[in-house]
Amino acid sequence: MKITGYRVENYIMQMDRPIADANDPSGEDLMPASLLWIETDEDIAGIAPGGGGVENFFHLLEGQDPRQVIGLWRQMVDFAHKGGLAAVGGPIAMIDVALWDLKAKIAGEPLWQTFGALEGRTKAYASGIGYCLSDDEIFAFYRRLAERGVDSGKLKIGLDMEADLRRIGIMREALSVAAERPRLMIDVNEYWSPKQAVRFMGEIEKHYDITWIEEPARRWDYDGLGFVSRHIKAAVATGENLKSIGEVYPLIHNEAVDILNVSTATTGFTGCRQVANLAYAYELPVSMMNCQANYMAHLAAALPNHMAMEVVDPGREHCLTFDNAIEDGFIVLGNEPGLGIEVDEGKLRELQQNPPQRKSGFPFSRREGAGLYVKGAEEGEVPWS
Repeated sequence: MKITGYRVENYIMQMDRPIADANDPSGEDLMPASLLWIETDEDIAGIAPGGGGVENFFHLLEGQDPRQVIGLWRQMVDFAHKGGLAAVGGPIAMIDVALWDLKAKIAGEPLWQTFGALEGRTKAYASGIGYCLSDDEIFAFYRRLAERGVDSGKLKIGLDMEADLRRIGIMREALSVAAERPRLMIDVNEYWSPKQAVRFMGEIEKHYDITWIEEPARRWDYDGLGFVSRHIKAAVATGENLKSIGEVYPLIHNEAVDILNVSTATTGFTGCRQVANLAYAYELPVSMMNCQANYMAHLAAALPNHMAMEVVDPGREHCLTFDNAIEDGFIVLGNEPGLGIEVDEGKLRELQQNPPQRKSGFPFSRREGAGLYVKGAEEGEVPWS
């Protein structure tokens, strides 16, 4: 079998609800999207969400055996050596995902089985990414997942202490039908400085037992992240915006992270598994980030140090069907070959032919004043000394 071609289809989707964090608290419900197919001479194709920039790497793939996934990953990473992975990690990641999908399809088995998992399931946690949601909407989101057994939740905070304390309580109450003491996580998306994080967490931890705080300082700031970790009770989680194992290593080596957030951002399934294995060597747990159709659950199910995978469920599968479901607090994967994702070409064409007329606000930029200012409930933007 040989790789013969590829196809990329771009579209814009309007989600069921806007998502928002401290950097864009007003939220956005339009998200650019794309799909990649890696094609073979035996009419079997691998699929991945994403695909921009694939043309820069296809010459390394054409004519190759698609089952040699790790070797092809190495060729792409080596090709990108001088320029670094920060700019080109995206296409490598999506090619890698599509190749793993293809490899499992050739074997006629679900990808979780190809990865060597004992069973096709992984624990889930609810994540609304909902800074813009009303109190009632926050409750409805977490209660809906709690009724499916999800006993952990993560909430975006960072701008208004009084409101955030109230919203954390709403999340806890909504999740309480799944567990008497649900696990509570919070995320400030690099909006605070390390000193602010310690100060504000001191107040939050008077009221709540927080499992982890995510990105309480800049992603690369191992001194700042380590400072936060040593001065609060909760674990520090970070890593979702890092692009390679080389960027993750300084955080682990300098004991700056307690829980590592992992995803395809680190060059696909292959790179993500390397990062998770590095964390495992240091006895660190990992948590898989959210994605369309929860496809990263296939790898999460096979990681020995995986805690729980983020489930956002904002309605991103307009033209996709997928073989998994949330049951009893777990993402339960089916037995369809590969990722278990199918594309409805008709719906895809409708999305392409009738795009929304306004521009999407993604990706969120870092909000002006981050690390310097916080928003008070009454005062507006006020400086903190």
